[in-house]
Amino acid sequence: MTPERTDREPLVLPFSQILGQDELKRVLEIAYVMPSVGGVLASGERGTAKSTAVRAFAHMMYGRLPVTLPINATDDRIVGGWQVDALLRGEPKQMKGLLEEADDGLLYVDEVNLLDDHVVNIILDVVSTGLLVVQRDGLDRADIPVSFTLVGTMNPEEGGLRPQLLDRFGLMVSVSTELDIAVRRDILLTVLRFEEERRKEESAWLREGATADRAHRARIVAARTAVDQVVLGTEAAELCALIAVAFGVTGHRGDIVMAEAARAVAALDGRGEVGPQDVKFVAPYALMHRRPEAAYGDAITWEPKDSELLERVAAEAETDERVYGSP
Repeated sequence: MTPERTDREPLVLPFSQILGQDELKRVLEIAYVMPSVGGVLASGERGTAKSTAVRAFAHMMYGRLPVTLPINATDDRIVGGWQVDALLRGEPKQMKGLLEEADDGLLYVDEVNLLDDHVVNIILDVVSTGLLVVQRDGLDRADIPVSFTLVGTMNPEEGGLRPQLLDRFGLMVSVSTELDIAVRRDILLTVLRFEEERRKEESAWLREGATADRAHRARIVAARTAVDQVVLGTEAAELCALIAVAFGVTGHRGDIVMAEAARAVAALDGRGEVGPQDVKFVAPYALMHRRPEAAYGDAITWEPKDSELLERVAAEAETDERVYGSP
């Protein structure tokens, strides 16, 4: 059950009432349902509501705002260390780091591309292993179980991540400025309505959003429970491999993430087996940052030509007897 909001927590726009962020919202849900995908990287210009969506998702799913990692965080603040004030008094006391504070919640790293590479490596190692090892400054705390949803956001205009780090983020979504006038209008009206309603002691509009969030959360939690029973058949597995090869993806991480994310989509939709539509849906998010061109540091996007190639590969696989058997 989602804990109630305390007076110390600021109101956030309900996740269910966020407009124009369908892709990011769905990818966040996938990462929660299938933690093994390894976190989400959201890339987009300033002012595209990346942070708003992440905070609303954390509040809906965990009942609290995400633990936010500041750009200038020191190693001991990240992994834990000694309380400096206590040390000065001659009283050695250990201090939990942000990674432990994020346990059973969401760790949010804004402007992840501006962090030192070794800090990003530490975080990604914990995400992939589920264990935090602290061996520094006289501390030796090994194999601390830590589990959280990792979400990093970045503005590609301020630089990118090295390919080795990009590859370790499970899913990537490119968040662009909304160009549809009607959607932009509705986004504007929603933001203005939220600012008005949050100042009221009681708001029927926010209560409706909270009710919708509780129902939405229940569906996501049910999908996380059911995902272990979702079957990835030989056909769907081979489609993952075919798509990865077609896009020139090196290594096998992309194939695995694609398969795991497709299982999550099937679970979210209430189905017990992965279909080709699930694989096609998650392919852009699993592969866009793993293609060879991502190594050149350009803005990473999914273009119409990429969608055309994806559809062509999927169509050819459907008619390939080696994949789907004889009609």
